[in-house]
Amino acid sequence: MYAVNVRDHFMIAHSFQGEVFGPARRLHGATYVVDLELRRAALDPDGIVVDIGLATELLRSELAELNFRNLDEVPAFNGRNTTTEFLAREIFDRVARRIAQGALGPHALKGAGSEGLCHMRVTLNESHVAWASYEGSLPAAG
Repeated sequence: MYAVNVRDHFMIAHSFQGEVFGPARRLHGATYVVDLELRRAALDPDGIVVDIGLATELLRSELAELNFRNLDEVPAFNGRNTTTEFLAREIFDRVARRIAQGALGPHALKGAGSEGLCHMRVTLNESHVAWASYEGSLPAAG
């Protein structure tokens, strides 16, 4: 299995509900370093997993929608604890949709006889000692 990783970061503010979160129930900030890992079984016709420039641009554009936001004020997250784990899945889903729409080019898509990208992992690094990830298979183009 081949893999390529690109990295970016974003900064947010949020608070949590529930006793388990202790002082994090108060509004606080977080800066996440985000790793996007894309995998495929065989290299594309150009001999790459994915165009690193396109992958970097895609990650940056999806993070831009969250960057410098108070997530407590985002209607789509109303009533949700925007934990690191939750955000890893949210970013995974956003990037997967864009890949399915062709944002990484035609060789990235699975289906129509193409091997394409098959697996992705999104890791949010809270610090040098703590991180959370979400990973899964990418659907075929349809």
